[in-house]
Amino acid sequence: MPYIPHTQAELEAMLGAVGVKTLDDLFADIAPDLRPRKFLPAEGMTEQEVRAKCERLAGANKQLLSFLGAGYYDHAIPSAVDALAGQSAFVTAYTPYQAECSQGTLQAIFEFQTAVTRLMEMDCANASLYDGGSALFEASTMCVRASRNRSRIVIDEGVNPIWRKMLATYAHNLPMEFVLVPHRNGAPDKDALKAAIDDKTAGVVVQNPNFFGVVADYADVFAAAHAVKALGVIAVNPVMQSVLKTPGAMGADIAVAEGQGLGLPLSFGGPYLGLMACTKALVRQMPGRLVGRTHDKEGRTGYVLTLQAREQHIRRAKATSNICSNQSLCALRCLIYLSLMGPQGLADVAESSMSAAHLAVERLTSIPGVSLLNDQPYANEAALVLPVPAEAVVRRCMASGHRCVPGYPAVRAYKGLDNVLVLACTEKHTAGQMETLVCDMARAIADIQADEAFAG
Repeated sequence: MPYIPHTQAELEAMLGAVGVKTLDDLFADIAPDLRPRKFLPAEGMTEQEVRAKCERLAGANKQLLSFLGAGYYDHAIPSAVDALAGQSAFVTAYTPYQAECSQGTLQAIFEFQTAVTRLMEMDCANASLYDGGSALFEASTMCVRASRNRSRIVIDEGVNPIWRKMLATYAHNLPMEFVLVPHRNGAPDKDALKAAIDDKTAGVVVQNPNFFGVVADYADVFAAAHAVKALGVIAVNPVMQSVLKTPGAMGADIAVAEGQGLGLPLSFGGPYLGLMACTKALVRQMPGRLVGRTHDKEGRTGYVLTLQAREQHIRRAKATSNICSNQSLCALRCLIYLSLMGPQGLADVAESSMSAAHLAVERLTSIPGVSLLNDQPYANEAALVLPVPAEAVVRRCMASGHRCVPGYPAVRAYKGLDNVLVLACTEKHTAGQMETLVCDMARAIADIQADEAFAG
């Protein structure tokens, strides 16, 4: 970021525009002990000296060894993704409204849509959405619109609780009813899901793998939904679609995903990428926009915005969604990542992540009192039952010299699961890191047990 100096007169003009007299007044709402002592490292330092000082300060940061997942994963990103996506022609997060604005951007979006449909084995995909949670909401509203006179959405409790909160927030003022079907010890209760589907149901929403990492085939649930003319929605981990049964193979009507794992860094929470694909019958209910490929009268290939009439800048109050943009730059990174990896490369990433998770579980369950939450198959994420509260274990491990984050305490989203820890692995986790994880968790559990015994 360039350094842009301001004169004293300019500073006074800006402060006056916001209604304060001094810089201290500007930061009055921040407690004095939380304010920076000064903004400049020292007076009269050269750029080179400032840069060297900042590098020394950054070098003091300690790396976290993280086994967090919960829908967002630290996968390796090939250097070519940054190099290609960083081309000046692509440096925009927005979407052209007219086809003639940028054939290159439109072609990239078209190829992205094609990649998503192939990954999900669905008919159509849109130009992307904001993130996985907003994609789940849009899929739910698609179900309600398609059914015309139904407003009930049956949703499995194993669906990511972060996305379920987003769904409830977005739908707060909409005529939608949500029926939550409890999980069964971390696994989906498919019998209860099917029993909850009736002639008032617009759609059923599930996730594979679910929040606890459990892998399941929902073909029978979707069949039950179709029997009463309801739709089936599935949220997936896109990396795992290279090795698991796809939404299309299960008979889903709509598939959504958080695309962060496909070439996007964690970036402290965003920006991320929502993926959505559906059957051809639902394409006109899909939010956002679709880019199509055509030919001009001279036979030259051209790319155009084929469908976008569902948006409010076109249909106003009759719009099916208020999404007028998509995460173009994030979608481009996703496309480049998928193109670089190819089907086999993506499968290798998925299998390596799964192998790492299974190795971690094997080692951790050798600690006395640690076991799996259930006996269901899992992919790169698994739920473990600890002999002590998971929150306490996480705090102890983070305070260790390795600053290890062993996973996500399930009690933060699920009452009663105080001792359950959801652990995730990717291909980046090494055998040495596994050893650190096991040692830190074993020590943390033993120390907590000792403290409890002393207190008792």
